[in-house]
Amino acid sequence: MKHFLIRCSLVVSLLFALVALPVQAAQSYSHLYISISDALMSTKQDKNAEAEQALEQFTTDWALITTKEIEAKEKIDEVLAQALKATSKEERLTALSALSNALRSLEKLENPVDEVAQRTEFGTKFKPIMAEFEDALASGDMVAIEAAYKEFNIKWNKNERPVREQSIPMYGQIETQMAFLRITISAETPDLALMQAQYDELKQTIEDFIAGKETAEIVEGEYSLATLIAYIDEANDFIDTGDYKAASDKLREFITIWPSVEIEISTRNNSLYKKIESDMPILVSDLLKSDVDVDYMRDKLNNFRTEIELIQGDSNYTFWDSALILLREGLEALLIILALVSFLEMAGQKQMRKWIYVGAFVGILLSALAAVLMSTIFNSATIDTNREIMEGYVGLLAATMMIGVGVWLHSKSSVASWNRYISKRMGSAISSGSVVAMASVSFLSVFREGAETLVFYAGIAPKMETSQFVLGIIMALAILAVIAVVLFKASGKIPIHKFFAVATVLIYVLAFKIIGVSLHTLQLTNKIPTSIVDGLPVISFIGFYPTVETMIGQAILLVLVMVTIFNKKKQEK
Repeated sequence: MKHFLIRCSLVVSLLFALVALPVQAAQSYSHLYISISDALMSTKQDKNAEAEQALEQFTTDWALITTKEIEAKEKIDEVLAQALKATSKEERLTALSALSNALRSLEKLENPVDEVAQRTEFGTKFKPIMAEFEDALASGDMVAIEAAYKEFNIKWNKNERPVREQSIPMYGQIETQMAFLRITISAETPDLALMQAQYDELKQTIEDFIAGKETAEIVEGEYSLATLIAYIDEANDFIDTGDYKAASDKLREFITIWPSVEIEISTRNNSLYKKIESDMPILVSDLLKSDVDVDYMRDKLNNFRTEIELIQGDSNYTFWDSALILLREGLEALLIILALVSFLEMAGQKQMRKWIYVGAFVGILLSALAAVLMSTIFNSATIDTNREIMEGYVGLLAATMMIGVGVWLHSKSSVASWNRYISKRMGSAISSGSVVAMASVSFLSVFREGAETLVFYAGIAPKMETSQFVLGIIMALAILAVIAVVLFKASGKIPIHKFFAVATVLIYVLAFKIIGVSLHTLQLTNKIPTSIVDGLPVISFIGFYPTVETMIGQAILLVLVMVTIFNKKKQEK
């Protein structure tokens, strides 16, 4: 069972490499805020497992952070412990809020900022823009008002950061007031008096912030992406019954709570965040016009709903996905080494078996080296939001390798093709009488499986709970142990090609999921476009997302599978 111990050592090496990624030199905490946001969202939705996973990810990332601000770090450790031990929803939400504040305090200590100077600078930049809008508003010319508001909004987006960093309530109130002002401006019959009143409130909030006054009304309640979806569904229901005023009011509620939820979208899909901010007020206004384009309204809202659902959808892998990778890879290595050992025994050269193990051991060492190199690549490529981008690309690389392996497995899933393969590989090794040749067969089989396992796990490990990841590996090892015992006791009696047939199916299924999840991740990071297909559900369990891009990727896989099946049948004939 030496080869089996070798596989165990390989897995340990891979796990070590994956969990021990070094932290980047330039300190950045944006990935930690994403984990906090994930935990908050999941807690609000009563998804305890997902919330615990996000906290586990935060804990892992936080362990890699070094700072000279000892007291601030100890405060974060303390609050993090409270979040991990929380036994109720309210307790965890409170701890997560405190964790976010503690992390922000650490950032301020490491990067001291003069908040008074920031507010003053914001006022210096923004007051001229406000004066221009006031002049346009005083003219009563709607064309000038619309142009001035557009410029006002552009400058706000460029300069809003100090407000958002210093006071989320003030930031949220300004965003909401601007949205309501835009609704009035876009109305079929604009009400100048209402417009003036709304602007006066907006102006007062901005001036209060510049003066350092906290006057915003805090939006009470717990809101999440599920809340946004619910508001859209209710608005659609009102549209279906022809009650456009009620639909408009429901979307106003959407806008009111939007600042409390927007970070969960902006950190995952910035283009969607911008579209909602710019288009939702227009939809509210259009619903109050005399001629409502119902089809356009439904399409627009349904598109927003689906894109929010894509973010909300759970794209994590389970322990079974982790088990399938090692099971498939371990099974292939097991079968190849079994074939090598069996051939030597039948050839009466049992003394040569040690070179098979030597080759396998060297394969393990180089696989471990590949793991270290991969960790370095991940370290340099996962700065801030690029972490998810790297996950997407590595996932596609893993899927590509899986397809290649799947096609190879498929070609060996018949008795004749398997026998030809073994005869060719072993014939060349034994006839040469070369120890190097014998060891190289073993080395290449193990190294190939080790390298592939590394890439496959790199593609899915960032999206899994550590417990699920380890559980899958343990399960695979247990199954492989049973198979190894059975195979070595019944050597030469079990049709090995049938194992390849089963492995082929498993690898294609997992490749289908990885392609969908990886393309979806790249869509969330705005690296590839998102073209929603209406009427189709999100089925994250199998990695299916209703977008043209993800379906094209998965369709290519299905076509390749069909071509492989056709070619194999043709060759057999």
